[in-house]
Amino acid sequence: MFLDIFKPFLVMKFTKNILPFFVILNWFMFCIGLYLSTCVIPSDFQQGEHSKIICVHVPAAWLSLITYAAITITSIWYLVSNHPIWHLFTQIGSKIGILFTIITLITGCFWGKPMWGVFWVWDARLTSVLILLFIYLGILRFNQISAEIASIFICLGFVNIPIIKFSVNWWNTLHQPSSLSQFGTSVHLSMLIPILIVFVSLIFISVLIVCFELRWCILKAATSTVVVSPNTGVFFR
Repeated sequence: MFLDIFKPFLVMKFTKNILPFFVILNWFMFCIGLYLSTCVIPSDFQQGEHSKIICVHVPAAWLSLITYAAITITSIWYLVSNHPIWHLFTQIGSKIGILFTIITLITGCFWGKPMWGVFWVWDARLTSVLILLFIYLGILRFNQISAEIASIFICLGFVNIPIIKFSVNWWNTLHQPSSLSQFGTSVHLSMLIPILIVFVSLIFISVLIVCFELRWCILKAATSTVVVSPNTGVFFR
């Protein structure tokens, strides 16, 4: 059965084996991406050095949306199967989504200041991403009340994802249109490669967070379990 791979013993064994590999690989990819984005790619003739913020802003923005799509799927599976592992993945994914959404907003503000003259404008894209952050925070709150309510809330909140994606096409906004689409890209290869490398590095960071969170949950559950011996009355933890 597919869910057998999430048995505590197998999870602890598997994550113990892959964690060193992912840590090394992540540091390698992150250092390459950082070097390319700061030392190799040329400055934009209009934006100057501030254009390099895009190498972090864009991958973080992608993952903030991808993560929400992922927890929407796990929420649906939880509502259908009522298996707690899917709710656990939803909880972990929500924290990861908050991290990347905050990075997206902060880097966007630092990019927007020299370009627009202000850190923040109530632009359609910026406002919808801010709403996404509030949705993520709402998920954490609903998780404390009921897993079912949190899952339903996530499914309803998914309507904000296409709004974020197509806001620059539906409304007149200060935010630039999407540079990557199914029809190609307007991003020069010298900048596209660092963006993709940083994107892969952030994916590895997400995998590391999931592994550490799974291990922590298993250890917490193991140490909080109390068994009473029927013969001696001794408590074992």
